[in-house]
Amino acid sequence: MDYKNVQPIADFDWSAIDKKEEVNNEQVKQMTEQYEQTFKSFTEQEVIEGTIVSISDREAVVNIGFKSDGVIPASELRYNPDFKVGDKIEVYVESQEDSNGQLLLSHKKARILKSWERVNQAYENQEIITGYVKSRTKGGLIVTVFDNIEAFLPGSQIDVKPIRDYDVFVDKTMEFKVVKINHEYKNVVVSHKALIEDEIEAQKAEIISHLEKGQVLEGTVKNITPYGVFIDLGGVDGLVHITDLSWGRISHPNEVVQLDQKINVVILDFDEAKHRIALGLKQLTPHPWDALDPNLKEGDHVHGKVVVIADYGAFVEVVPGVEGLIHVSEMSWSQHLRSAQDFLKVGQEVEAVVLTLDREQRKMSLGLKQLMPDPWLTITEKYPVGSKHTAVVRNFTNFGIFVELEEGVDGLIHISDLSWSKKIKHPAEFTKTGEKIDVVVLEVDAENRRLSLGHKQLEENPWDTYADLFAVGSVHQGTIIAMNDKGATVALPYGVEGFAPMRHLEKADKSKAKPEETLDFKVIEFSKENKKIIVSHTRVHKDDGNEAPVENDDKRRAEKKAVKRVSENLEKTTLGDLDVLANLKEELEKQGNN
Repeated sequence: MDYKNVQPIADFDWSAIDKKEEVNNEQVKQMTEQYEQTFKSFTEQEVIEGTIVSISDREAVVNIGFKSDGVIPASELRYNPDFKVGDKIEVYVESQEDSNGQLLLSHKKARILKSWERVNQAYENQEIITGYVKSRTKGGLIVTVFDNIEAFLPGSQIDVKPIRDYDVFVDKTMEFKVVKINHEYKNVVVSHKALIEDEIEAQKAEIISHLEKGQVLEGTVKNITPYGVFIDLGGVDGLVHITDLSWGRISHPNEVVQLDQKINVVILDFDEAKHRIALGLKQLTPHPWDALDPNLKEGDHVHGKVVVIADYGAFVEVVPGVEGLIHVSEMSWSQHLRSAQDFLKVGQEVEAVVLTLDREQRKMSLGLKQLMPDPWLTITEKYPVGSKHTAVVRNFTNFGIFVELEEGVDGLIHISDLSWSKKIKHPAEFTKTGEKIDVVVLEVDAENRRLSLGHKQLEENPWDTYADLFAVGSVHQGTIIAMNDKGATVALPYGVEGFAPMRHLEKADKSKAKPEETLDFKVIEFSKENKKIIVSHTRVHKDDGNEAPVENDDKRRAEKKAVKRVSENLEKTTLGDLDVLANLKEELEKQGNN
């Protein structure tokens, strides 16, 4: 070794070595950065694509472009035995390093995540997907979609028609739509029915696009309801409303059509947006009014059947599809209107007279009472003033009683004409509806069809008798039954009441008479027209000895005359004030004997 050229240590240029090392470190840094750039950037819990680099019975090694390869269990690849080295697969990064520094991957989780993404996408885009019916469960079927997602197919979503046997669909591949997703519980609901409905709607849209109003089509009766009939027009249904089935009235559509019957119908209207079609059957035949006898006129008699009854009248079908109305006022000559149900029944065959006929408006009014003579044309002859009759009580009002003398002839008994002596607050106190009552005709108004009747007029007015018994100046014993500021009401003999003004209640000792006190009272005023008797107790003792006494013979003659008059009334009286007159006679006879 030639030591002559060796430079002493003290003279060695150490800076050159430092510069060389600095250059090498920079190169290493650059090379490291270039090497790291060859790795893909990713995060945990992410799905990425990798390449299978080796497969064994236990595991598969996958290169995802990381500094180390990842491992997945071989069981996750068994669903596809065709996997081989070099195939691309999706994996889920569970961890970049486990306890051994190993990259952990999962192909199964990657498949599940991707499947859920596809399920959500199919739901949002309303895509048609394919699934495998795995098994039957309560209420429907279990369907596998996107290889590993189990979905529920409800029984109601299998078909548009009810399905009884679900087992026939097991192990079949079918198309579906995702109709519901529950992300919290990871539940998916699919429907096969939705696809069928979409097809049906498409068919409906196609058919409806070629429809025209007035077009006649052949269809099949698909369903019958109380309000109409559904007709299958070959992929789309239309409704014939019950009112468009027949020109005549029907109670139910099955009177006209039957299920599965083929019939021709006319298109009345349709709605393309709502896929609704209104059909008609009766419109294929001429309107019955157009075929009505041209010679039919007002005043003619027609026969028909009652088809509808309301309170105001009855509709009679003269010929199928042609009806006339009999108003309740045209059912009887009576002015007291009743309900149409009192005269007619549904289904009843009747004869009527045509009152009005409007062919243009297709309206006809009929009458029943015109078949009978009008009783009011001869009312004055049959029911003259003063004639007596028996009537039937029909109804009450606050002012009187309406009675029926015969069909079509009504009359009114005013409340003031019911009794001579009884104070009646309401006619219902006197009689009842449906009972018979004797009446006398008081007034006849043929023009306005009114009869004024009376009941009390069948008897003589007892106040004619009271005029003799309670003559002015006569004295009678009476009891005060009520008092007010103006005076007292006094109960006199024979059930008659009188009134004593306050100034006439002074007794001989200057005190005032009191309620329930019995005293002698003198009649100071009598009015038969107003049924009023004014009495005075004061005049009894003040006039005592100042007036000429009434002769006993004259008094007896007046009492006998009154008894005779009451007896005559009793012989011809059967109602009303019979008790009053009988009691009056008994009292008078007692006085006569004394």
